[in-house]
Amino acid sequence: MIELSNLSRNYSMADSNVSVLSQLNLSVQSTERVAIVGPSGSGKTTLLLILTGLESPSDGTVQVARQTLTDMSPDQRADLRRKHIGIVFQSFHLIPTLTARENVALPLEIGGQRNSRKQALAMLDKVGLATRASHYPAQLSGGEQQRVAIARALVHEPELIVADEPTGNLDEKTGDRIMQLLFELNRDQGTTLLLVTHDHKLAAHCDRTLQLENGQLHEIDAASGARTQTTS
Repeated sequence: MIELSNLSRNYSMADSNVSVLSQLNLSVQSTERVAIVGPSGSGKTTLLLILTGLESPSDGTVQVARQTLTDMSPDQRADLRRKHIGIVFQSFHLIPTLTARENVALPLEIGGQRNSRKQALAMLDKVGLATRASHYPAQLSGGEQQRVAIARALVHEPELIVADEPTGNLDEKTGDRIMQLLFELNRDQGTTLLLVTHDHKLAAHCDRTLQLENGQLHEIDAASGARTQTTS
């Protein structure tokens, strides 16, 4: 599902060149659940932006859903996201002037799909929010807004779900419910799940945990806590 080869990302700042990712490699199989952890500023969000085609690498190749993003135009990458990738943001990014159902239906409407409102309501029902479909984001709690964001990310039935700190803005109880929901949907829909998180409890529920540090990914052994650098 994901294949990153010799991936690097550098930024020019004043008179210096800052390396965020350096010759990074990653392979994620279909339906696998992978967590990426690491300290703030380690490049986790940059990695997420690159593998979803929202940002380009300085070097290396990115393949998602058997397609090479680094060979695509911005419009082609947007089309790939719309068809194959669901993104859950930490800050929800709901449109405040749209109801919950309208927010969820939006990706379908952009793609020109029929019955978008009906499909949106069905997905809201899956996340337990069918009765809140006509409410605006400001009328919803943080946990409810995150569930709307998850419904929006999944309504087009993507092969890959990428979640950036999905429980970061939530209290522990609500975060646990969101975590359970993500894994249930991953299991029921057969998606691949990539989580970027500070929450090691959340990461422990994944098949693999990788730590991003000094521009490289290291696999963490669940039993011993030992790290090995990823080479594929």
